[in-house]
This record gives sequence, C-alpha cells and structure tokens, in this order.
Amino acid sequence: MINFKDEIAEKLKEIVEIDKKELLSYIEVPKDNKNGDYSFPCFRLAKELKKAPQMIANEIKEKINLEGTGIDKIEVVGGFLNFFVSKNVITKEVLEEITKKEEYGRAKIGEGRNIVIDYSAPNIAKPFHIGHLRSTVIGGALSNIYKFLGYNVTGVNHLGDYGTQFGKLIEGYKLWGDEYDIDSDPINELTKIYIRINNLCKEDEKVLEACRNNFKLLEDGDENCTKLWERFKTVSLKEFQKVYDLLGSKFESWNGEAFYSDKMHEVVELLEKSGKLIDSQGAKIVDLSDDGIDTPCIIIKSNGSTTYATRDLAAILYRARTYDFEKALYVTSYEQILHFKQVFATAKYLGLDKKYTDGLLHVPFGMVLLPEGKMSTREGNIIKLEDLLNEAIERAKTIIEQKNPDLENKEETAKKVGVGAIIFNDLSNNRVKDEIFDWDTILNFQGETGPYIQYTYVRIKSVLEKAGKISDITNIDFEKLNDNYSQEVLKLIYNFQDILIAVTEKEEPSILSRYLIDLAKAYSVFYNENKIMVEDDDIKNARVYLSYATAKVLKEGTALLGMEMPDKM
Repeated sequence: MINFKDEIAEKLKEIVEIDKKELLSYIEVPKDNKNGDYSFPCFRLAKELKKAPQMIANEIKEKINLEGTGIDKIEVVGGFLNFFVSKNVITKEVLEEITKKEEYGRAKIGEGRNIVIDYSAPNIAKPFHIGHLRSTVIGGALSNIYKFLGYNVTGVNHLGDYGTQFGKLIEGYKLWGDEYDIDSDPINELTKIYIRINNLCKEDEKVLEACRNNFKLLEDGDENCTKLWERFKTVSLKEFQKVYDLLGSKFESWNGEAFYSDKMHEVVELLEKSGKLIDSQGAKIVDLSDDGIDTPCIIIKSNGSTTYATRDLAAILYRARTYDFEKALYVTSYEQILHFKQVFATAKYLGLDKKYTDGLLHVPFGMVLLPEGKMSTREGNIIKLEDLLNEAIERAKTIIEQKNPDLENKEETAKKVGVGAIIFNDLSNNRVKDEIFDWDTILNFQGETGPYIQYTYVRIKSVLEKAGKISDITNIDFEKLNDNYSQEVLKLIYNFQDILIAVTEKEEPSILSRYLIDLAKAYSVFYNENKIMVEDDDIKNARVYLSYATAKVLKEGTALLGMEMPDKM
C-alpha cells in the first residue's frame, strides 16, 4: 500500500536536502480537506534558506517530481505546500488492501521488539471497583494495539497482594474472623473487616503497630500469617475473574508484589554497592536530590519491612532480565506520578543497561470520582465494577426490549452493548482527565458513544446481507467512489494504521476511539447521501464494497479497544 506521506518526504528530500525523518515530522494532515490531504509548511525552511516561505513553496512546486506518488495536484497557499491525493489511487489502494489482508491495518513494525505493560493490578481482598476500570481498559487497549502492530507484548497484572494492608486484614481476621462468612461472600466480608480494623487503627496506635508487625511476620514467612494471606488471595482472584471475563481481559503474567518477596534483597545489595543507599532515622533510603527529586525513595522502613518502591525495583530487574524490554509501561493513576519518578530515578543505580532505564514509562490517567468526591475502600464509598457492568447489561437489555423485542440472542447482544458502552466511555476521552462517574452519562446510548459505533456497524451488516456475498463482487469501478462523501470515508480508512501508530507514540487509546467515531459519522453521512441498492451494478458494487471496508475497520478498531460487535441490535 502506498505511503503517501513517505512518498512526499522522499520527493522533498531531493530538493531541500533535509533528513527524511525530519521532513516526515513536518508534514501535516490539514483539518480542512480543502487544503489538501497533506501539507508541508515552508516556514521552517525560511531562516535556513533566507527566503520568504511562499517563495520557497513556489520554488519547490516548480522543481518537485510527483510521478508515481499517487499525488495528482499540488497547490501553494501562503507558505504551505498542499498535496492532493488522486481519488482513484486512494480508492484503489484502500479497497485492494482490504481484499488482500484478513486484518486490515495489521503491521510488523514491532517485530522483534518487546513491550511490557503493567496494568489493572487490583488489590487482593478489596472490591474491584470502577477506579480499577481505567487501568484495566487503557492497559488492555494498549496491549492489543501493540500486538496488532507486531510487537511482542507481555501484559502483567501486578496484583496488590502484599503490604501493610495485609497486616491490617490479618489482625482484623484474628479479632473478628468468626463473625464473617468469607466463603459465601469473600470480597464484601473481607472489606467489612478491613474498614472495621482501619477505623480501630485510627483510634488505637497499638492496634496499628500490631498490624505492621503482622506484615513483618508475613515477610518473614510466618506460617499462620502466610496461610491467611493465601486464603485471602485465592478467594479474591476467583471474584476478580468474573470481572475479567465480562471485560474480556487477558494477561500473560499474574506476578504480583508478593512474587518479588525473595528478590528484594538483591535490590538492597545493588543500591548499597552503588553507594546511594543511606540510613535515615532507622530506615534505608536513596537520596534523589541529585536527580532533581526532593523526596527520597524509601527502600526499607524503620521496622525493617520493605515498600512498594522496593518491590517495583525488584520487578524492573526481573522484567529487564526476563523480557529484554524496549519499553516497560506502567498504567496507573496520576496520583502515583511522584512514586514512579522516584522508582525510575532509583533504577538507574541498579547497574542495568541504560536501554532498560530509558524504556521505563509511566502512563498516568485521571481518577474516577463520585459526584461527592474521591472513592475510598477505607471509607466504604465505592461502586463495584461487577455491579456497574451488570447494571449496564441490564439497561442495554431494557432498551433492546423496547426497540427490538423480537431480537434473537438478546442476552448476548445486551452484554456486548452494555460492556462496550462502559469500555468506550472510559477510552473516548484523553486518559489524563478525571472522570466524574454518573450513571446517566456513562450509559447514554445516544451521541458519540460505543453503542453508536455498534449501531453503525449493525446497519452496514444489514446492507451487506441485502447485497449478497462480497466475494461475488470481482470488479470495482473506482471512479464510482469519487464523490466527497465516499472519499471522506476512504481517507479515514486509509489512515487506520497511522492512527494505531499514533496511539503507541503517545500511549493514548482515545486517539483510536475518536477516529472510530469520525469513521462512523462519515459513513452515516455517506449512507444518507448515497443510495446503495441502486439499479446500476457498478455504482452498487462500489458502494457495497466501501460499506464492507468500513464495517471491517469498525470491527477491528473496536476489538482493539476491547469491545465486541453485535450482528443485530
């Protein structure tokens, strides 16, 4: 498939003698298609060439040879060179590529390159609430897209299965375990214990100290503490899997914090060897003031127990050696920005190759807030994710019952629509923005939503059923798709792979979400303006095939986000 941007850069390089990679970074896609399909701003060359941008643009226009590039027109507007792709060429490129490739847009650019993505990571013995949704779906989408582009991806569910909170839970269970039926309703009962012991810790410093000592005993392998911890973990994972099944989430590794319990001594040894580990008020810390970070990284607490940072550093060592990663992404809330700055800065003193420490990247996202403020397990004001997903499915089912009561497989369709609505709502906005959780907003089935894209797909499926087998369409008259409505859809489809690459460059799935909305909208305009089932077979076949191509990209794109498409709604 012709890469028009690459072709333009290649031809420009022959004239302006600038590195092709730099030229590619200059070439833009204009917001208004009246300004072409691609635009090259000559302002950047004015200082070097000591000429006015418009003069430079005119000179390039006179000299450039665009033969064989698929560009059929070039215009100078101010200091911009605007390039127009041949309508027939882009139509031919897109529709022939759709025919050849089972998965349109799939690439091998990541072949031989390893990516580790740390995401989801719920805390054992705590409810899987909507605050965990963001990490799970953002990380899942990034994992899917990197894999689609050929990268070798290891998705890690770094479970919160270690730390002081387990000391609290163990103490609470020792005090009141007989009062709670953990086997029948594990997460809710453990949460009640946790809230109760947490409140007691606020009132009694001795209880808090006992909790801390429990965790130290757990670290040291105490039989009773270990047995309780293993029970809490087993029942929690069983409950978590119900949510993962609803979301379709899969991971290559489930190594949580506890996995690194026997690997942290090496972190301490390496930091001591580097000379960066110092004593401070009974604790062991790394002073990061030389790295521009005022807050030190605590490695060992004053009571001898380890910290999140110690375990994250052990994980970096393990992942570098095990996966030889090019990038290691950590998908967590922006509340942990300082933590990862500290950890990444400290990792430079572990003796690792620079390529690993350079590849560490925090992918922060905004919080999910309730209208009254932040959620907290300690305070008990949370919305459980399983409840949210089931509620979304029920609401979708109610709408289906109203609009299409005779629909087959209503349960399955409601699940795809309800869960899809939740996933798309989360991924449709820039990840760093906070979300105020609101039932009416998150489950609105109108406007720029997941159900709107699904409805567009279902409408296309209906068109294709009426048209018959796509394989029967052997010849397409590309000129029948030269109208602006068809071209708008074709250009969006052409850009699909570039959109996926942009997602990985910015670690931003909302780029794909917005693209899918744009494609669904463009197809809706095309559908409303161009009758498809016409008597002229050439026109009908061309429009049917464009519909097929659109459906294919909508389905592939939503699958990469983690959504499923219904065949009927």
